[in-house]
Amino acid sequence: MEPLEITAVAGHAVRLGHRNQLLVKVEAGGLHGWGEAGLSSREFAVLGALDHYRQRLLGQDAMRIGRIWQDLYRGQYFEGGNALVAAIAAIDIALHDLVGKHLGVPVYQLLGGKQRDRVPCFASTFGKTQEQLVEEVHTLRREGWTSIRALPILPPGREPTPTGLESHSHAEYLPFESIDPTAKALVAIREACGTDFELGIDYHHRLTVAEAAQFCQRLPAGTLDYLEEPIRTESPEAYAQLRRLTPTPLAIGEELAGKWSFAPFLEAGLMDFCRVDICNVGGLTESLKVAAMAEARYIDLMPHNPLGAISTAAAVHLAAAVPNFASLECREASTEEFRFMADDVIPVRPRLDGVCYPVPDGPGLGVEVNEAALADHPYQPWECPTFHRPDGSYTNW
Repeated sequence: MEPLEITAVAGHAVRLGHRNQLLVKVEAGGLHGWGEAGLSSREFAVLGALDHYRQRLLGQDAMRIGRIWQDLYRGQYFEGGNALVAAIAAIDIALHDLVGKHLGVPVYQLLGGKQRDRVPCFASTFGKTQEQLVEEVHTLRREGWTSIRALPILPPGREPTPTGLESHSHAEYLPFESIDPTAKALVAIREACGTDFELGIDYHHRLTVAEAAQFCQRLPAGTLDYLEEPIRTESPEAYAQLRRLTPTPLAIGEELAGKWSFAPFLEAGLMDFCRVDICNVGGLTESLKVAAMAEARYIDLMPHNPLGAISTAAAVHLAAAVPNFASLECREASTEEFRFMADDVIPVRPRLDGVCYPVPDGPGLGVEVNEAALADHPYQPWECPTFHRPDGSYTNW
């Protein structure tokens, strides 16, 4: 087979809906593929990595996706790190899209073939009071959602504002003060909406080990189906301590960049749902390896998917191809505050059907990007909100 020589690599930082996205285009043999990088709010760091990698990629055979991954990851003395791996992820996704088009097959076929026809999703609620949360869950249940995730709430006057969309804003937040109202809200949701659906909570790594345990201890058995990202993931030992303090299933992994980062959590039994982020872990090539490591321990994937349409398409193909899959984070539920899609930029993409994404069967990822429209969506500088405690000290957003 003739080599499919890479001729161009370009990154496009744009704002689609209420969020910046970093789209990456790779060209070879008169075809092109699209990928998306994670690392939100640090897109320029990823663009810098892409500038370095472009010179290594030009002239390489796009068909050799796995080898290219190894070359990009191991081609410098300082391997890994979120910025480099996010750039590798976007390139890897784009190569899968390109090669799928070249061969005339959907990306899932490059990953081993389709194991499911539809990809079930979970929806998120964003209510800031118990009453709002209960009503949002009622709405989602009426729409057929069977897996729902909530966010923490605070007593009146302590709600963390802004929501994360404004540019480098400050808000007062005392993590401990969220524990009691959030626990009461989850109990109220169960009392009002029943127990015949999956209910999780994303604490966005805001707690300490002790606070996470205190939160779980306030919940009657059976209230919570999983606790997502209660603490940061730099320390597997901290999660081991939390595991000793609570039996609540843990959904973690969205911050981890590579199989080596996942290994200690999987090997020590510290992860019950694998929140792999395709756009941050190293693309589809690395996601498959993480999925296999999780499968060996009977752990299902619950991919982190807060970005745009290309991230979603990649996640749908991954979910179609792996046996161990639970549900995909969905940003298109009716109660979702954010809209990260733009029909003029990505008119062709996987579309939600009820509470699932049908798996596309066309060549590549099944997305089309209107490059002419990218200029109408300029990048807008954005920083994560800064949360601080009442005493002035910094705490996690």
